[in-house]
Formats: sequence, C-alpha cells, structure tokens
Amino acid sequence: MLNRKLYPLFWVTLLALLVVVTLASLAVGPAGITIKQTVAIIKDGPTYQMNATFTNAQHRIIWSLRLPRILTALVAGIVLAVSGMVYQALFRNPMADPYVLGISSGAAFAVALGIYLGLVGGATGVYQVPLAAFLGSAGATWAIFILSGGVRRSPTMLLLTGIALNFLLSALMSLFMYLNRSQLHSIMQWTLGSFSTANWEKLLIMGSISLLALLPIGFLNRELDILLLDDASALSVGVSVRTIRLILLGLSTLATSVTVAFCGIIGFVGLMVPHIMRLIVGPKHKNLFLFSLLGGALMMVTADTLARVLMGTTELPVGIITAIGGAPLFIILLVRRKRETM
Repeated sequence: MLNRKLYPLFWVTLLALLVVVTLASLAVGPAGITIKQTVAIIKDGPTYQMNATFTNAQHRIIWSLRLPRILTALVAGIVLAVSGMVYQALFRNPMADPYVLGISSGAAFAVALGIYLGLVGGATGVYQVPLAAFLGSAGATWAIFILSGGVRRSPTMLLLTGIALNFLLSALMSLFMYLNRSQLHSIMQWTLGSFSTANWEKLLIMGSISLLALLPIGFLNRELDILLLDDASALSVGVSVRTIRLILLGLSTLATSVTVAFCGIIGFVGLMVPHIMRLIVGPKHKNLFLFSLLGGALMMVTADTLARVLMGTTELPVGIITAIGGAPLFIILLVRRKRETM
C-alpha cells in the first residue's frame, strides 16, 4: 500500500497520464494530425478560424468526431469505476461489478427489447434509450436481490446469481438479433461496447445524468465504509442500512444504465479499477472514490485508443479490450477467494 504522504503525488501522476493519453488519443488516426496541431485546434475552439497550422477538415475531425468520443469514454470510465466501487461495498464482495452481476446486461436487454418491439428509436430515441436502459438495470438488480435472498445471504450466492442472470440476458439478446436481423448492428452495439456513435448531444445527456448520480456518492464515503461492516455494527453507529443501500444502489444503477445506453456493455472496468486502487491507497472510500475517478477515466480512454489503432483501419469493440484485461484478474480473484475460504 502506498504511503499516505505520497497520495497527492500519485493523484497528480494519474492526472498527468490522463492528459497525455487524451492528447495522444486525439492525435492518433489516419488523418495525420500531430499533437501540436491538436493543441492548436483545441485552443481555436469549436468554431473554425482561418489558421495556417491546421485545416478546416482537421478541425472538424477533432471537434466533431474525436473530442466527443474521447470525453464520452472518459465519462464512461468514471461511471463504471465508481459504480464498481459502490457495488463491491454493497455486496461486500471484491468481485462485484455492473458487468459481472448482469446489471449492464439488464440495461442492454431492455434497449434491445425496445428496439425489437419498435418502442425505442426514431427522433426521440436519444431520450428513450436511457429510460429503457435504467428500467432494465433496475429490473436486473431487483432480480438479483430476490433470487439470491438479499445481501444478508452469502456474497458468493449474489455473485453466482448475477453471473447466471448475465448469461440468460445475453442469450435473449442473441435471440433478438436472430429474429430481427435488420436491427443487428444496433443491438450488437450494446453487446460489444463502442464509442463510435458518440456525439455532443449524447455526451451532454450522459454527462448530466452521470454527474447527478455520482455527485451524491462522493458525499457518502463514510456510509460506504460502514456498509463493509455487518448490519448490526452499521445500525449501532446510526446508519440506516436499508435506506443508504437503496440510495447508493439507485444512484449507481442510474449512472451505469445511461452509460450502457449510449456506449454498450463494457465489462470489467468496474472490477479492475477499484480493486487496483484499493491495493494502492487502501479500503477507505474517501480515497478510493477520488482515485477510482481518475483510474477509470485513464483506463477507458486507453482502451478506446487501443481499440481504434490495434487493427489499423478496422476498429475493435472496446469491450473486447477491457475483457482481455479484466477476465484474467477475475480468475485471479476467484482463486484467491477460494484459498481464503479453505
């Protein structure tokens, strides 16, 4: 664990890395825009001004395509990392995250069902999609609690229930794709995860809802610490476990659902980032919250950049990149947990 005196240095290091990776991500691509040109374009603002440093086309590429995409990835990384931190505290399980528990799949399933039934889409689709995703996430969360017997039961039971629900919802989405091949591309977006459709309108909706959901969580760090104790200990220090749990669950589910609605299912970010940061800065959520913000943003922007450049002109779904990094960590956590219980 990192010495507490080094926390500010670590935070500044993460922030500097995020700035560097963001600039590199803005510059990388077939258009041949340099980092110097990228900085000049950002300084120029969203409206193109005649400039010898860059062209109008390069300005449009940065401001209309790459910048909203990268900022969307940044917001998505923050949301998934913080939501994973919250779920791990609520379920008292370091292996919990929106993807593993099937909550992301619940959001994607609701959107896929809405598209299949013709209830989601058209001119108002940008507003219908987040609503459908939230209902799906809330339904999946409710199902996990009911089927597993609630958080008072074994955390392993909660985890296994979420994994089973994840498989079921994934299978149903595959069925929708088979039955409605004309909407195959739209539904595939939520099964693999992508930022390719990001724009300023979607970013504004996603960012606003995420801010409203995550801001209260930042003021509930003490309650998150207490939730790691048993219910009796939490009640003894004046914390209404049921109320706090419902509030945190609702906020994190709302943030997760709007992310899935616009970016698709992106797995393991909520598992990896809080776990890595917990090893570095400890279990106190006051520190964990702040470092998970930067860690999630850094990981997601990096993953999206790799998804764009690894295959040349062919773009990989970002969910594949995060799964390649997250699946081995999940297996390691399972093995360690098994040894601890033996």
